[in-house]
Amino acid sequence: MRIAVAGGTGAIGRLVVEELKTQGHEPLVLSRSAGCDLTNLHSVKQWLVDCRAVIDVSGASTTSASTAMRYFTQSTSNLIRVGREAGVKNHVALSIVGAAEIDSGYYAGKAAQERMLQILDGGCTILRSTQFHEFVGQNIDRLGAGPVQMAPKMRLQPIAGVEVAAALIELALQPAQGLVQDLAGPKEEDMPELFAQYLKHQGKNSKIIEVPVPGAMGKALRNGGILPGGSARLGQQTFTEWLARQ
Repeated sequence: MRIAVAGGTGAIGRLVVEELKTQGHEPLVLSRSAGCDLTNLHSVKQWLVDCRAVIDVSGASTTSASTAMRYFTQSTSNLIRVGREAGVKNHVALSIVGAAEIDSGYYAGKAAQERMLQILDGGCTILRSTQFHEFVGQNIDRLGAGPVQMAPKMRLQPIAGVEVAAALIELALQPAQGLVQDLAGPKEEDMPELFAQYLKHQGKNSKIIEVPVPGAMGKALRNGGILPGGSARLGQQTFTEWLARQ
């Protein structure tokens, strides 16, 4: 089956593409590096030919609510419009646990995307996931400063990216289902502790300083606003197990 992967060069997108190939499917990568601007309708129209499904794991590098909302509404609208014209049967979008309730910063973009998809008549599936194990290393790279490592004060329940990729593909091969059961990691964690584990694994001895994120987003991160509810489907691999394999 030919399946388009919007954001197929990103951290999760690459895993989705690899797993699709392993399963014998034909992934079509939609990304700027491949020549596809998801926010430009005319650019998107050149793609999606003969695709049976779209897996959207694209993202925007921003913390601005307005920028994130503009990106996700434009890209989603374009993918849905072109997809329906091309005969796409299922548009699977990856969202974030807690985004709809927090609706701030980057999460405001995901919340807007969810609202857009939920008012459409069929053809869409939304999977909300918690943060990925890979998210820890990305934040370390962004927040490090010499011998000092800042770590956001947050509670999270991270999941292995490969498990998210597998779940997205499983959904893409089925009929559209709307909003489905949330997906989360097997264990609640504190981000500073995950930073410490990651740095130790790399042989680094940086001093970790816990920093509260300001605003509504920071309050949600500290108070469990991005943790899954009791009905979430849980992955298997803990952060410690994932780290040992890196």
